[in-house]
Amino acid sequence: MSDFRFFVDPIRCIGCKACMQACSECDTHKGKSMIHLEYIERGASTQTAPMVCMHCDLPTCAAVCPADAIKRTEDGVVQSSQAPRCIGCSNCVNACPFGVPRYYPEIDQMLKCDMCYDRTSVGKKPMCASVCPSEALFYGTLEEFQSRRGGKPQNSFQFGAQTITTKVFLVLPDGEMGLDMDVISHMDARFEPNAFDHLDPFAHLEPLPMEQGQTLRGRL
Repeated sequence: MSDFRFFVDPIRCIGCKACMQACSECDTHKGKSMIHLEYIERGASTQTAPMVCMHCDLPTCAAVCPADAIKRTEDGVVQSSQAPRCIGCSNCVNACPFGVPRYYPEIDQMLKCDMCYDRTSVGKKPMCASVCPSEALFYGTLEEFQSRRGGKPQNSFQFGAQTITTKVFLVLPDGEMGLDMDVISHMDARFEPNAFDHLDPFAHLEPLPMEQGQTLRGRL
C-alpha cells in the first residue's frame, strides 16, 4: 500500500454520487456514506467536489480525542473512532480543519473515511475510487496518475500559521493555481482563521459542565 496514493480531482467531479452510494454499502460503515459532496458556487454555476478524509500526517482529530479512540496506522491511514473507546464528545468534529468527521447520535460514535482500509491494506482500491466514472477519485501510484492526466497533486495546505500535510492529494489544474483550492477555502471558512495556530490542541475546547462524580459518557 505504501506505493499507492489517493488523488482527489474536484474538476472531474460530475456530482453523480456513485462514490457516496458505494461508500454507504461498505460493511464497516453501518449504511452511511463517509464521503460528502461540497457545492462550490462559481458565478452562474455550481461545482460539486467530493470530500474524503485527507488523512493528515499529524491528525488533529486524534490529538484532541480525550479517549484515544482515533488511531493512525503505520502506513498513514487515520482510522475512524474505535467504538469501545469513542465517548461521543465531538472534539474531533470541531477540530478537523477539513470538516470531515461526523458524529452519529443514534450509534453514539464518530465515523469517517478510513480509506477502505480493509481493502487498501490488501492491495484493492477504495470503494469510491473503484466506481467513480470520471476518475475524480483516483487510487494508484504517482506514475500511473501522471501517465493518465495532467494536474499538480498537492498534499500540503495552509490554515492560518499552520501547515498541514496529508496522505491524500488534491489535484490542481496546470496553469490555474488556486482554482481547486476553493474547495479548501470553502471548508476553512467554517472555522476561525487562527483556531489551530496554538501548540496546545485542547486550548480552544471548553470543558463540558458536569456534576460531581458524573462521567463524560453519562453527561452525553
